[in-house]
Amino acid sequence: MSDLMRAIIKPRPGPGLEMTQVPIPQIGPREVLVKVRATSICGTDVHIFKWDAWAAARVKPPLIIGHEFCGDVVEVGSAVRSIKVGDFVSADSHRYDGTCPVCRNGQPNICANLEIFGVDTNGCFAEYVALPESSAWVNAPDLDPAIASIQDPCGNAVYAVLVEPVAGRSVAIWGDGPTGLFAVGVAKAAGASPVFHIGKYPQRLAIGQAMGADVSLNISEPGADVVRTLLTATGGVGVDAVIEMTGSPQAIQEAFAAVRKGGRFSAFGIPSQPITLDLNSAVIFRGITLYGINGRQLWQSWYQMAGLFRSGALDPSPVITHRISLDDFQKGFALMTAPDRVAAKIVMYP
Repeated sequence: MSDLMRAIIKPRPGPGLEMTQVPIPQIGPREVLVKVRATSICGTDVHIFKWDAWAAARVKPPLIIGHEFCGDVVEVGSAVRSIKVGDFVSADSHRYDGTCPVCRNGQPNICANLEIFGVDTNGCFAEYVALPESSAWVNAPDLDPAIASIQDPCGNAVYAVLVEPVAGRSVAIWGDGPTGLFAVGVAKAAGASPVFHIGKYPQRLAIGQAMGADVSLNISEPGADVVRTLLTATGGVGVDAVIEMTGSPQAIQEAFAAVRKGGRFSAFGIPSQPITLDLNSAVIFRGITLYGINGRQLWQSWYQMAGLFRSGALDPSPVITHRISLDDFQKGFALMTAPDRVAAKIVMYP
């Protein structure tokens, strides 16, 4: 095996990415070396590609980016016990220490010393990646590599939707990005009814319908009134659970206005700036349960997701709109940043 591999890197501060040759990573005692089968583009990767204010403040080039992937284990460290050569694995993108007070309270997804693949450490847009044993998830051998590669964002949706049961309850999901689309499928698979999906791109709303949305609401249509529509559909009561995946101040206000008294609000979308909220009328006096959703529950969300896949109730494949070569990454990022947002999830193959 050559000592070099192809990898997509952020070589220096500024817009853009480059394909280059870098050394294949050396693994430590508690790591495994994975030959990447498939890797998918995330919105976080787009932020790094564009080099916006968040990326400039967080990312330290040079860096291999990417954090969603699957592949085959080709080497294991001397202290690895649960993974063997030949295993087909994916990874949770959270690198947690396991020893801080937060981890010891069973919340490693918000570890006090959390690092993210492809953001804080070298990632997976490459032929090989070094993976801590503690971050590895062993897949079913027959799982489609494209689906295996998107479990990290799909797990976000599982956590956001299933942090409380939704069977037999009405759910409204704001956002037609990939994670919002996954959330529609998770809600439907878990027995929610009806499932409302709110977005603004017709092609993605169509994907939401394929994922099981009972009602699609396009905020770009003239006269669209999301709150009134949801209240009318629920007899003036409001929906049982809202899943906010945009971070848009307008969407957040709408979601609080549409959730019923005593309902649940899952906040996943990241606002670009602080928002103003009347906590009394939005939350306290209405008895709303508010959850901040960061990443996935380790490893509860993964077990729930695997069970939904096995049952056949959840098929995330409609969200995967493009499958391309890793060498065509520039095309992938052009699709991800196109104004029409025809692309949803793009999977790349080394």
